[in-house]
Amino acid sequence: MIITSPVGMQSLPQSEVARLDARFPTRSVPVNGDVVSVRECGAGPVVVCLHGIGSGAASWLDTALLLVPHVRLIAWDAPGYGESTPLIPEAPTAADYAQRLHALLDAMEIDSCVLVGHSLGALTAAFAARAGSPLVARITRLVLLDPTGGYGAPVRAEARQRVHTERLNTLATLGIAGMAAQRSGRLLSENASELARQWVRWNMSRLNDHGYRQAVELLCGGDLVSDLPPAMPVRVACGSLDVVTPPTWCDEVARKCGVPLELIAGAGHASYVEKPELVAAMLRETLPS
Repeated sequence: MIITSPVGMQSLPQSEVARLDARFPTRSVPVNGDVVSVRECGAGPVVVCLHGIGSGAASWLDTALLLVPHVRLIAWDAPGYGESTPLIPEAPTAADYAQRLHALLDAMEIDSCVLVGHSLGALTAAFAARAGSPLVARITRLVLLDPTGGYGAPVRAEARQRVHTERLNTLATLGIAGMAAQRSGRLLSENASELARQWVRWNMSRLNDHGYRQAVELLCGGDLVSDLPPAMPVRVACGSLDVVTPPTWCDEVARKCGVPLELIAGAGHASYVEKPELVAAMLRETLPS
């Protein structure tokens, strides 16, 4: 049996949706009059995961289940994603997203965690982990997966305008459902399983227009490198077959952090969806003693 997404186009086997709801359930956490939707499972040291621009909390399902014996994994739906309240500014910055993350950790009484930022989520994670951030004392390790650099640096002004226009024009032309159908395949390698492809399409098809527009502003205004190196130990990894944030770019991020780049063999940009066993193994190694 197949279940369709809210937009009626992308589909996922009913058994997968049932597995998600049973083993990685969602709930809304009140934060200062707003809510942040999270999925969580497991017990032990806390790992907090931030998804990318075309995804959501559900994307961490298989990684989370592989870590259940070892950690309590919490994945948020970023502001404007899922049931999470959007941010107030129409063009929010990494500081705005990090402030909402801070409020979430307060509300969930999390004093210590490993923070994982994938793709666009790396911009929020790096800002939260930079020297002087009020969250530094709570982050024991930072993990940047397939990190997006953003286009906020002055030298990227021309690219920033181009990307901003392209992203919003694509949204206007295709809509969320069309984007999921036509663009989701780029997030995986050619060798990805059909189930991985279904998951990526399904997650992208559930985006909210407003939240995605705000995330485009973060992408275009953010500057990952300016927040590096972080104020705690860091690991930087990316899929060896990533064509969105390729290893050549991710290696620059790793060198800025003073660490070697770790390649996730055979994975595309959505590395933890395509190769959850490799990402889970890396995160287990990242846990504090």
